Amino acid sequence: METERGILAPTIEALRRHAPFDRMAPPHLEFLAKHLRLAFYPKGELLIDPSRGPARTLYIIKQGRVRGEFSDGRSPSGDELWELDPGECFPIGAMLARRAVVMKHRAVEDTFCYELDRGDFERLLALSPVFQEFCSRRLAALYSEALRGMYADLATRESEVSFNAALGTLMPRAPVTARPQDALRDVVARMHGERVGSIIVVDGEEAPVGIFTLHDLLARVAAKDFSLDVPIRSIMTQHPLTLPLHATAYEAMLLMTQHGVGHVGVVENERLVGVISERNLFALQRVGLVHLTRAMTQAPDTETITKLRRDMHELVENMLAQGASVAQLMQIIAALNDHATRRVIALMIAEHGAPRATFTWLSFGSEGRQEQTLKTDQDNGMLFVPAPGQSVDDARAELLVLAKHINVALDACGFPLCKGNVMASNPQCCLTFDEWRQRFATWMEHGTPEHLLNASIYFDFRVIEGDPAPVEALRHWVHQRVAQVPRFLRQMTENAMAISPPLGLLRDFDVESGGKHDKSLNLKLRGATPFVDSARILAFARGVAETNTLARLRGAARDGSIAASEVEGWCDAYAFIQLMRMRRHQAQTRAGLPLDNFLDPTTLNDLDRRVLKEAFRQARKLQSFVAMEYQLWPG
Repeated sequence: METERGILAPTIEALRRHAPFDRMAPPHLEFLAKHLRLAFYPKGELLIDPSRGPARTLYIIKQGRVRGEFSDGRSPSGDELWELDPGECFPIGAMLARRAVVMKHRAVEDTFCYELDRGDFERLLALSPVFQEFCSRRLAALYSEALRGMYADLATRESEVSFNAALGTLMPRAPVTARPQDALRDVVARMHGERVGSIIVVDGEEAPVGIFTLHDLLARVAAKDFSLDVPIRSIMTQHPLTLPLHATAYEAMLLMTQHGVGHVGVVENERLVGVISERNLFALQRVGLVHLTRAMTQAPDTETITKLRRDMHELVENMLAQGASVAQLMQIIAALNDHATRRVIALMIAEHGAPRATFTWLSFGSEGRQEQTLKTDQDNGMLFVPAPGQSVDDARAELLVLAKHINVALDACGFPLCKGNVMASNPQCCLTFDEWRQRFATWMEHGTPEHLLNASIYFDFRVIEGDPAPVEALRHWVHQRVAQVPRFLRQMTENAMAISPPLGLLRDFDVESGGKHDKSLNLKLRGATPFVDSARILAFARGVAETNTLARLRGAARDGSIAASEVEGWCDAYAFIQLMRMRRHQAQTRAGLPLDNFLDPTTLNDLDRRVLKEAFRQARKLQSFVAMEYQLWPG
């Protein structure tokens, strides 16, 4: 037995360098090594041919490279474009389904492969849960493995809370409560005795009906009619924010961020069972999420907002270390940026005076989709209603002056001015409801390259400040109008296909050439944009109202026309690319460098490189799906 293990040791060591073999139990890895055989394929030799019938062998590349090609000799394109490196396995899908492969597999260079017969492959699936998960959810398994490595690098503090932890596991004590009729004097005494900063007011059924905090007490003391004998129901904040026991720490953090509060009640069957505070969630962090939110909403000037936005970088790194997902991070960043924008608007109105016309401040692009990373510029506009007796032109002239002050102030706070002038201070971005509708209609009816570019930015609109009703009416009209102009969706698809993921035929990646970003990947333009553009098209085609890319992709699958597994693969791929962007920005921030979206792929470890390649393949696959709906094929 020991002799056999000694013989298998080099094979096991080679396998352990790659996922999923690095996480398989030793007996299962030993079973695999024992049943593998090593084969050599010289450059140009065919490993698999669809004409040979159902796949009978799993291949694991030990050394060399393998590429797919069409049976008729055409060059691969679209989702068929791929090249496999050491550690990669194929053809997993065909082995699971006991079917023939779709494409030929040919050695790009002299290649060694481990081979596993189908019978042993199926036995290993039954033996190893890790291997089974990898084969059934390949990208998700690779993505999870990459995240594990990243979180280990971030050196998570033991005392910090996982973003995915259920609230029921985090409550430090039973809730301190009061009844609506209790006197303020008694409530304050109870808070002091229990050493708590807030108290939940509950009714006879233990359902929360209000909350009272030390902040409320200070405000009460400052009032002229201050009395300690009033019942707490007369001064409590009604309708306190609550979440169910099974909700996660992330949901509590987001709720606190959105509303600028430091406490959330935890309920079960509508009865209060606990209270979660910001301190419970961020025990040792210098930068607390709710503290940052409150400071942002109360900032006295733009200089303070600028400093607070720098604190966001530390907060994001802490949140990454706690296991926050990319979608969660982007949503938190967007929420904080929303608070900063609203505060800037309030400061500029206080300084320069309120306009007579009423307006709604809109965000477009990544902010409209709630997908901002730490590097973002301004994409905004106004939808306004003139004051009674005021002409549209006079109202616009008045608002453009205010918008200019707001845009300049946002720039000073770290939101650079938009190079394309997609800003509210541009008269074309400061419009009435009817003017916005006419502008959008022109783009849909004519569909010039400029119109299509505009649509890709402006159609992802969202309310930041002001009345949401006219904006939602505009969104409803846009979706109706797009459905009436199918040619426009086809043109959007043609435009989207022009941006291809950076996968090359001869090498792993198709990198930039020349300039300061030579041999780098543009993670935003060629990595994230194919997902964003494709998701927008699917959303319009299926009447999905969301603007967020992940929500659009999942919403497009609700009618059953797209397999849920396909959609989750696209979502994982998009999330990983956005994660690479965030990691890049964090590294640049620590080094004191300006932020950009360019990544040198040679700096990646083997696993990240492998997942990024797979993510780009998923982008190709999504593009091909969208193109097929409109009989277009990416070249």
